[in-house]
Amino acid sequence: MEVTRTFDIIQLNIEEYPRPVMYGGKKENEWITYSTDEVRDYVDWVSYGLLSMGYQKGDKVATISGNKPEWNFVDIGLAQAGMIHVPIYPTIGTDEYEYILEHSDVKVIIVGNKSIYSKVSPVAGKLAQLKDIYSFDPVDGVKPFSEIIEAGKMNSERLKDELIKIRESIMPEDLVTIIYTSGTTGNSKGVMLSHNNLVKNAITTSKAHHLGYGHRAVSFLPLCHVYERMVNYHFQYKGISIYYIENMGTISESVKEIKPHIFNTVPRLLEKIYDNIVARGRNLPWLKRQIFFWAVNLGLKFRLKQNSQFYRFRLGVARKLIFSKWKEALGGELEVMVSGGAALQSRLEKIFWAAGLPIIQGYGLTETSPVIAVNPLRIDEIGFGTVGPVIEGVEVKIAEDGEILCRGVNIMMGYYKAPDLTAEMIDSDGWLHTGDIGVIEGGKFLRITDRKKEMFKLSAGKYIAPQVIENKLKESSFIEQAMVIGENQKFASALLSPNFSFLHDWCSIHKIQFRDNNELIELSEVLDRFSKEVREVNKSLGEFEQIKRFRLVTEEWTPQTGELSPTLKLKRNYLAKEYKDIISEIYFNGDKESNVIGRIKNGINGILKNLPKF
Repeated sequence: MEVTRTFDIIQLNIEEYPRPVMYGGKKENEWITYSTDEVRDYVDWVSYGLLSMGYQKGDKVATISGNKPEWNFVDIGLAQAGMIHVPIYPTIGTDEYEYILEHSDVKVIIVGNKSIYSKVSPVAGKLAQLKDIYSFDPVDGVKPFSEIIEAGKMNSERLKDELIKIRESIMPEDLVTIIYTSGTTGNSKGVMLSHNNLVKNAITTSKAHHLGYGHRAVSFLPLCHVYERMVNYHFQYKGISIYYIENMGTISESVKEIKPHIFNTVPRLLEKIYDNIVARGRNLPWLKRQIFFWAVNLGLKFRLKQNSQFYRFRLGVARKLIFSKWKEALGGELEVMVSGGAALQSRLEKIFWAAGLPIIQGYGLTETSPVIAVNPLRIDEIGFGTVGPVIEGVEVKIAEDGEILCRGVNIMMGYYKAPDLTAEMIDSDGWLHTGDIGVIEGGKFLRITDRKKEMFKLSAGKYIAPQVIENKLKESSFIEQAMVIGENQKFASALLSPNFSFLHDWCSIHKIQFRDNNELIELSEVLDRFSKEVREVNKSLGEFEQIKRFRLVTEEWTPQTGELSPTLKLKRNYLAKEYKDIISEIYFNGDKESNVIGRIKNGINGILKNLPKF
């Protein structure tokens, strides 16, 4: 059947992919699963339940929850009833909750649990348009989600014809969701997406791999983000069973239980997986450790094509001895990982492909539903270090200043209540200005080089692309996060947040003692080691790009503490404010020191010049 609206996917599964497990989720350490018929019933009950309570087509309903089957019941139930879904991150602050909930005009909020409710409840009383709050998990004093389901069951016959009428009135071009961009500065913007935006993206990207009916996926990235949500539709469109992981701390255990064939991820999680594997390798007995790192070094030389026969032989040995254990740790049946949300380090592409765990990298924005380009799981159509070919139905061109412009069926309807901001983003010819800088290599592969707004100019007029340098710095096992700075300064510097777990182990091996992290980052041995890491990166950079100075910080940067957005991007303005004293010290005191040294050198040179010659 033809799928043109998000809720059509349910009927597609009923007709073409009926199966005992369409969704699965954990409750009290037990997997609870739902068949295709059960999913259809729950989706309908959500629609009937909300309609019976007086909510109408066009009303806004917010969900603030982790990943679980119930999130989907609400998502599709709202869509077929013509209501607008406003999914919100569970990890944002109270001020942002208040802004989004008020700006979006939501009438109902459905939270995931007690913890989320405690953050939302202080805001709820300020929202004049808010009618009710429900919770998926039991919370004292909050109406349970089951009330909506029970109301749906009781009113299903009475409202059946009304729901059919509403479904038939919904067009592919109609608004289905407002997704607030996580944003690294200022208030979030409400991106309006249509059924057509999301469905076309899901269908087109589904051609990127061969998996389908009978395969399993795990979903752990936030469903409130357009990336995971669209791929969620993509999986369902292909008849893939989806198991939702609400608690990120249980990913390792869950993938071993489910044995997925595919999952969605972001570079930061792949970096964590790789770092954890390498850390374990360092603790192996001497002989096993030598074999382990022989395999890792071999994997880092992997190429998609033109590997010699001798290389392929050695890789076969490495896969049998070492990499098979990596695959086993990820369930044993994984066939592909999809990476998006940020730039993926090339070394990770190589090592995971070498290990028999292919990664396909894509690129897009919330405003583009989200995918613009993706590397399909076909060797001839993959470009390492790139985000792949532009997808069908989408046009891309590179502006004179290097910015990536995009046009096609994936472009958003606009920003909610912000026509002025929409006009800034989409020009009169329909080109959306992504804000990213890139090139098209070989007339085929799109490569992202940086964010336009994040690029800065040194005082000498040279431009710095910080993300490229930051990714190189983060390849070091010692460096968890990095922010390159230096706008309008003479040289580039960096703030480095160490990988303290790895650093502590390194200190233990080298018998370096310290009281706390504050003392640790001041130790000469530690600073020397980080200097070595920075010098290594500098070798691959142009003279003006090189990091001349760096400072270590004691904080670990996370979305919860404010340094990163929910999608794990640096909040540069926040960081610049948070570390303004350190940045000032790098440039002001450093320059002062340089000036003093310069004057001393000039004085010495003057004395030497005036000395008599012998």
